[in-house]
Amino acid sequence: MKHRLFWLALYAVTMAYVESAVVVYLRALYYPDGFAFPLVALPAGMIAIEVGREGSTLLMLLAIAALAGRDPWERFLAFNIAFGVWDVFYYVWLWIFLGWPPSLFTWDLLFLIPVPWLGPVLAPLIVSIALIVVSLWLWQLDERGARVRFSTGHWMSAIAGGVIVLVSFMIDFQSAVDLRMPAPFRWDVFSVGVLMALAAVVHGYRRSLRSS
Repeated sequence: MKHRLFWLALYAVTMAYVESAVVVYLRALYYPDGFAFPLVALPAGMIAIEVGREGSTLLMLLAIAALAGRDPWERFLAFNIAFGVWDVFYYVWLWIFLGWPPSLFTWDLLFLIPVPWLGPVLAPLIVSIALIVVSLWLWQLDERGARVRFSTGHWMSAIAGGVIVLVSFMIDFQSAVDLRMPAPFRWDVFSVGVLMALAAVVHGYRRSLRSS
């Protein structure tokens, strides 16, 4: 497990370097005075390339997760870990290269699929760190022969929590389309989604203990 996790993490860290380097070039072209909201208009062709780049990033993470895991459950956990490490180190590299973000509450354009995602840097970092910690914990339990068995209800609650988190990022996407300042981030919606997903995992773990 440690051997596979090492290469999985190394891939995610170095891939984050490449991703952040691309963003450095884009900001030099379109934000020479520094990245800030409201966003500037990009050519349609450039936006299409960016959407393709983000889609390719997800496929690359899926590919390395498929190689790292021995079964669908491990591959799922490996994807979560790779995604989380990639996202965290994306911001680490940007801070090293540009000194950005100056604060964890600095706003960022997070993603473009299917619509622009907006939010302060702290929000995606919370999600990514939670994915890493929870997935490592579940993988270690599995290695010890104590795989957590989640019921359909637990999966539905966790998925619903994830959807609510995504809604908090996408709820004000129109401000990015209209090139205007976004509304205040909906921390209340975000918090409900995160807590719902975490509660589903914890309850599923406790239920597995009682039934074992």
